[in-house]
Amino acid sequence: MLYIGIDLGTSAVKLLLMEQSGRVLRTVQRRYPLSFPRNGWSEQSPEDWWSQTCAGARALLEGFDPAAVDGISFGGQMHGLVLLDWEDQVIRPAILWNDGRAVQETAWLNREIGEDRLSALTGNIAFAGFTAPKLLWVRAHERERFSRIDKIMLPKDFLAYRMTGVHSTDYSDAAGTLLLDTAHKQWSAEMLRICGIRAEQLPVLRESWQVTGTLRPEAARALGLPESVRVCAGAGDNAAAAVGTGTLTDGSCNLSLGTSGTLFIACDQFRLPQNHALHAFAHATGGYHLMGCMLSAAACNQWWMENILKSGDFSGEQAHVSQLGNNPVLFAPYLMGERTPHNDTAVRGAFVGLSLNTSRGQMTQAVLEGVAFAFRDALEIARSVGAEVRRATVCGGGAKSPVWRHILTNVLNIPMDYIQTEGPAIGAAMLAAKGCGTCGSLEELYRRTRTEGFGPEVKKRILLGTFVLSADCYDSYYKKALQARARLKAAFDAVFQRYDLLLTPVAPTTAPRLGEGLADPLSLYLSDIYTVPANLAGLPALSMPCGFDRSGLPIGAQLIGPALGDLAVLDAAHAYQQETDWHRRHPDTPATAKGGDAL
Repeated sequence: MLYIGIDLGTSAVKLLLMEQSGRVLRTVQRRYPLSFPRNGWSEQSPEDWWSQTCAGARALLEGFDPAAVDGISFGGQMHGLVLLDWEDQVIRPAILWNDGRAVQETAWLNREIGEDRLSALTGNIAFAGFTAPKLLWVRAHERERFSRIDKIMLPKDFLAYRMTGVHSTDYSDAAGTLLLDTAHKQWSAEMLRICGIRAEQLPVLRESWQVTGTLRPEAARALGLPESVRVCAGAGDNAAAAVGTGTLTDGSCNLSLGTSGTLFIACDQFRLPQNHALHAFAHATGGYHLMGCMLSAAACNQWWMENILKSGDFSGEQAHVSQLGNNPVLFAPYLMGERTPHNDTAVRGAFVGLSLNTSRGQMTQAVLEGVAFAFRDALEIARSVGAEVRRATVCGGGAKSPVWRHILTNVLNIPMDYIQTEGPAIGAAMLAAKGCGTCGSLEELYRRTRTEGFGPEVKKRILLGTFVLSADCYDSYYKKALQARARLKAAFDAVFQRYDLLLTPVAPTTAPRLGEGLADPLSLYLSDIYTVPANLAGLPALSMPCGFDRSGLPIGAQLIGPALGDLAVLDAAHAYQQETDWHRRHPDTPATAKGGDAL
């Protein structure tokens, strides 16, 4: 028997054909357009999803017997809003997960309903990408369209509806709407009331592997399949990908090191982290999961390599990494703000501990380590609510780097398996096989995949090529980095009220000295603030003295605020000297008339 997994992504739909043994026979991909009608908006036509899925299915089955296909399931982009009227016509283009129009509605939910109340109701606080804020936006700005709503759907569920005529969704995808009482696996009556919708407008809830129906005649013809093919509910993209990586049982964990990063931990029980530091969602297995989401993971290394070093030789640059666990430079990887655990759109990236001796290799290493430390942040929070993680898998483009994999396994201090996966599509096919009842358990299917194992060196040091690894050393280093990043975040909170706020010229009064004004060895001393020149594309930057105390903790920093652009670093003492020299040459010019000089 054959099974089809459909991964409905943001830019393309990927279809995968898997035989009963778990072997992948073919994959195809069909792209569709993405629309940005206004700044910060992101939309797509659901009809494009359907037409490209049908075209992809016909291409997928070329050379195979369609009658051998037993089931179909899905993994799909989460949080999107699809609205249908009483005649099953799409009311408006789908509002996608990366759409930012519902900022005010998100702020209202978190402020007026309250983050604690939202978390108690749904397991999460509000984010602009979630579905509920989008519904509030439509109600406020498109009243006529809101009044016509008969069915509310998530993106992958539109495909399932076109196939079966059954209005359903699964728990993992529903958990990302901010409408689901995740702990009790039912729609939250209070959230429905807040959003002004009725329960009958929402889909029926199912487990991810459950069969929701068979193909309607017109859908069967469009897909090139028999009407007997069974359709299973499917899962959100992260949960479906977790199935494909074997993240299935309590405590199993997967790190996805893509442009963004996710730490996905399967849980048998619903766990709610304090301070809303991780997402608490339902899993495709029937259980739950905790998820840390980093907005910039491999994107940090891409920014550093391509925008700053102007190099495409990723492995060549990483060959200079030689002080694992003993790097004097730290990096905060918040180039686009951060989602979990900080939930801060304004925080930005930083290098800490730069000196005249800082090398190119140390800064490259700091970028890799900074991302690893962010994963460790999420892991520690999960552990604080009882998650027991003893091993993990890692996948994604960044995981192709052996150096980065070894840094990750030592920073997290757990064994890891590097896997190459087909992402949500293989997980969706596995769910279809389970739902049709012919292929045993998901665990049995996953055990047929190949992995490459590696593990941390704990309580000893071992030479691996040119790299000296020590998990014990990284454990101490992580604690120092955690303290330093907390103070960097406080600095940004104090100085930058918004991510796009530019510093205004300020005339310094006294030149800062290293270590001056420290309340304790860990306090970062903020010097006078200098102007960011206009030729640096408006990148916010804050200058501080740089050094370490006798215990090795940073007592100063050169702090930068890049947003995927050119690097802006100002040295405090030199900037002060340039400022005073300029005023000596222009004694009649007000201090606020001059911008700072780039060094």
